[in-house]
Amino acid sequence: MSQTTPEESAGVRKIEDSVRTDFRGAMTYGRYLALDELLHAQRPQSQPEHHDELLFIVQHQTSELWLKLVLHELLEARRLMDADDLGKALKCLARVKAIQRTLTEQWSVLGTLTPREYAQFRGSLGNSSGFQSYQYRAIEFVLGNKHARMLEVFTSEPEAHALLARILEEPTVYDAFLRLVARSGYDVPEDILTRDVREPWTMREDLVPVFQRIYEEDSTPWGLYEACESLVDLEDNFQAWRFRHLRTVQRTIGFKRGTGGSSGVDFLKRALDLTFFPELYAVRTAIGA
Repeated sequence: MSQTTPEESAGVRKIEDSVRTDFRGAMTYGRYLALDELLHAQRPQSQPEHHDELLFIVQHQTSELWLKLVLHELLEARRLMDADDLGKALKCLARVKAIQRTLTEQWSVLGTLTPREYAQFRGSLGNSSGFQSYQYRAIEFVLGNKHARMLEVFTSEPEAHALLARILEEPTVYDAFLRLVARSGYDVPEDILTRDVREPWTMREDLVPVFQRIYEEDSTPWGLYEACESLVDLEDNFQAWRFRHLRTVQRTIGFKRGTGGSSGVDFLKRALDLTFFPELYAVRTAIGA
């Protein structure tokens, strides 16, 4: 039977003898995560510093970290689809969906910021705006919402501009999936497979029968069916995020113009009309009809 030391009796957990405490010249938690840089990257601009500005900065910085991982996973999912490894691609999409749920829930934290509190430091943002998030824009590009003029927003940020210019020229995740579907023996129209991938995706009615076959035939490989549903999940999550964003903005600033010059809430409302995979929704009307 183990003996309780006086230290543990006082409510202090004893450090086990095997736990390392001397880290001279060794990798540590802080060094591995670059915490010195990360935790000093919050630089409030209000003078005097407003208590709630740190919340606003941390909210957006953590969102950008999650967006970095979303983009990383979507690009890998596209690569895996190109390699006909749909199983691993679906694992990437599952991770993206989990991240999306976290991103959407994060709006509840920003929602604790009252209109009066935000108004007291909003002027310190200058013209900065979430509209200028190049990672968000890259994610929209890789999902099919291409918009070449968006690159103009990033002319003063060479790395961001280069990333978006590259993704603009590359196929989307949907393009990669449709090519995989075609290689699986389905009659995806040839002009879809050879389309100009720099253009935004628009609804293709002639693709609906392809998805109808995938959904209705018992012989459909499970992975194709699962991939269709995963893409629908991804878009549903994206729309939920957009809606929570809109509502958080509305409860915080009402109908004021955005700091970046947009119309604010009205501009965000129009984003709800955008869709990445319209045929995967249209097919639901055709199934069983």
